[in-house]
Amino acid sequence: MSNSRETRRAAYVSKACAEFEALAERGVYMSGNAAASVVLLKGELTAADATQLFSGPDGVALRAALEQLGYAPQSWGGLASCTVGGIPLNPAILREALCAFDPDTIIVCDEASAQVFREAYADELTALPDITQAMLDRGVVALLLGMRVLNLGGFEASLSDKASKLKMWHALKQLPALGEPF
Repeated sequence: MSNSRETRRAAYVSKACAEFEALAERGVYMSGNAAASVVLLKGELTAADATQLFSGPDGVALRAALEQLGYAPQSWGGLASCTVGGIPLNPAILREALCAFDPDTIIVCDEASAQVFREAYADELTALPDITQAMLDRGVVALLLGMRVLNLGGFEASLSDKASKLKMWHALKQLPALGEPF
């Protein structure tokens, strides 16, 4: 029994490694856990992001917020909606990258990433009954293809203003950890 389980596990790990390596070869910039339940999507990269995505103050703050909401420290993955050079990803590649992560929750951190996300999921967004969800408005949680999606629309900029930071926290509180599926 255990041999079959180990063989199956090895096949899953091999498949995931191949998917993420293929994405990286096409310029997709990622960090964090490949099996994350939350993906942080960012389109406005900073100097800190050049070293590692979400290694700056925004990443520290988002990881702390996720822990406060009940997520495990390793339950996040980071994905840039652009290349390291700042060129927006092709919408099909963004969809492929998000499918590789297969998250329960996507947190869209800025307007640049929100725009690429809207393009990638235009058909699905337009099918939503609520216009605020369909437009991926800031602070509104949309349920899309079984994933919760929240557009923060400027998280990093909000860190310098106490009132804006509080608004971001209130938006993030809509995404508590989902817990185990059993």
